[in-house]
Amino acid sequence: MFVIFVFLIIFLLASTVFEILQRGWSEEKDIEMCRKAKKVVYFLEATVFGVFTLLGCIYTTNEQQTAFTITFGATSTVEQPGIHFKLPYITKVHKYPATTQGMAIGYNPENNESEVEDSLMITSDFNFVNVDFYIEYRISDPVAYEFGSTDPEGILRNISQASIRNTIGLCDVDSVLTTGKSEIEAKVKADIIAELEQHSIGLSIVNVSIQDTEPPTSEVSAAFNAVETAKQKADEEVNNALKIENEQLPAAEAEVDAIIRTAEATKAERINQAKQEVAEFNALYNEYLSNPEIVKKQLYYDAIEEILPNMEIVIGKDSKVIYINNNDGNNNNSNQ
Repeated sequence: MFVIFVFLIIFLLASTVFEILQRGWSEEKDIEMCRKAKKVVYFLEATVFGVFTLLGCIYTTNEQQTAFTITFGATSTVEQPGIHFKLPYITKVHKYPATTQGMAIGYNPENNESEVEDSLMITSDFNFVNVDFYIEYRISDPVAYEFGSTDPEGILRNISQASIRNTIGLCDVDSVLTTGKSEIEAKVKADIIAELEQHSIGLSIVNVSIQDTEPPTSEVSAAFNAVETAKQKADEEVNNALKIENEQLPAAEAEVDAIIRTAEATKAERINQAKQEVAEFNALYNEYLSNPEIVKKQLYYDAIEEILPNMEIVIGKDSKVIYINNNDGNNNNSNQ
């Protein structure tokens, strides 16, 4: 509309100028020249206006932009990047970056200096700690971003600061400085997302990260550094112990398996031996039932051979038993 207004003003001024010139000139030659000049000016003005009109029908967006148009108060979101058409002088185009943007809380990103009024917080165990956060966000709804608030980033900053302080206030100082950072980041992100759903400002959270955490004094910082070092050393010792366990446990298990196999083999051997002895005893007993005297003599002779391994036993015709000592050649006689 501004372009139309400008061209209208130029047209009226040109018409007024030529009208004054025509009235001031009396000769027909001058009047005709004025008319020709007037036509040329009008033609040039119409040409320039036409070019501006054609250019006003086209606009472009790229992949790093999000946009929407307004035509007679109605909005329409631009979905795809590329060349688009619109009504000249009537349709307005609003473009915004679609890339991820960042917001530092607790420090100045230009010089990395801490801003104590934003970074200093109190924990659940009533300790003070300095925490720096970096909020990554993007414009997800350009219409809501344009009309939902006059300061969407300011609202996001306030929501983020409140969520950060609430979360830090629920954690102890040891968690904030050492082991609980990932849980804190996840909790802050979830709180910001839930809060943004209640405010139509066209922004969405991409990521929340803790840039730095430190105690407010050097003495406390040194103490927590010592605790962190001790924890790292404890983890290292545990890992070394697990390494030794993994190295020695297979050998011990193999030794146990070998002992078990040896015991099972000994067990089977003794069971077989016992079964064999039982079978021999049963056979001998059955033989004893049939010929007791012969079995008795045989058992007697076997016992004598076992007790006196160096004696030779000779049985005479009259059943006289003669013991001959093979070591010294002496003879001993005994009746059986």
